[in-house]
Amino acid sequence: MTMWSDSETQIDSGFLRLDLRMAKEVQKAFIPQNPLIPGLECETFYRPAHGVSGDYYDLFQVSSGKWGIAIGDVSGKGIGAALVMVKLQASVRAQAQPSHSDPAIAMKRVNQLIYESAPIHFYASLFYAEYDPVTRTLTYVNAGQNPPIVIRCEDGRSKVFRLEPDGIPVGLFENSNYRSANFQLQAGDILVACTDGIMEMEDQEGKQWGQQRLEDMFSICDRRTPGHVVRSILREVSAFARGRAPQDDMTLIVLQVDL
Repeated sequence: MTMWSDSETQIDSGFLRLDLRMAKEVQKAFIPQNPLIPGLECETFYRPAHGVSGDYYDLFQVSSGKWGIAIGDVSGKGIGAALVMVKLQASVRAQAQPSHSDPAIAMKRVNQLIYESAPIHFYASLFYAEYDPVTRTLTYVNAGQNPPIVIRCEDGRSKVFRLEPDGIPVGLFENSNYRSANFQLQAGDILVACTDGIMEMEDQEGKQWGQQRLEDMFSICDRRTPGHVVRSILREVSAFARGRAPQDDMTLIVLQVDL
């Protein structure tokens, strides 16, 4: 029987820490840093719970001149989820570039790619939308992701619209089909999208922060920037948790249509 010495164990642990640190840096490079999207002001927040993350978001221009907006959450945690996350981002970008008439076609192909390449116990909830800066139209598919919300102040009253899921997470079944929907954005509208790490943050009694608390934050019409919205959400979640450490990755995208 081979016995490992303490020095060999320390060396292996050191290499593991180095690998994790490098993996974190590589993954960080895949995350866009508030790109400039015509007609939109953008603010994001991204925090892995354990070094590397299964969360994913992306903002990029597609070949049609529209802009792709994606946010997703790979099942599980750790290196495995992080590797699937990288595959998910690459798949979404690749399938968004052809001149599809409908993002649902891209989502169907992404589902097939994740199903074929990821281990059987991995799948991902995913919201993918294409924004047209000319018409301010958002065409989206929601595959099991927490519903992003659009906040609109109209006639002094605040309205909240949910972009509900209408499909199952990608990678669960080989031949899943998806449908897209259109949402007509207006000047001043704010789009908020986040992952489970924010929605399912727990307090000391194990209660979750949840969708309703997020929406209640926008019950009053007032002038807010995306940066202010991000800071307000993080402040509310932190106060709710009362010092409890996050157990899941946290990702948040806030976009506002220019006035």
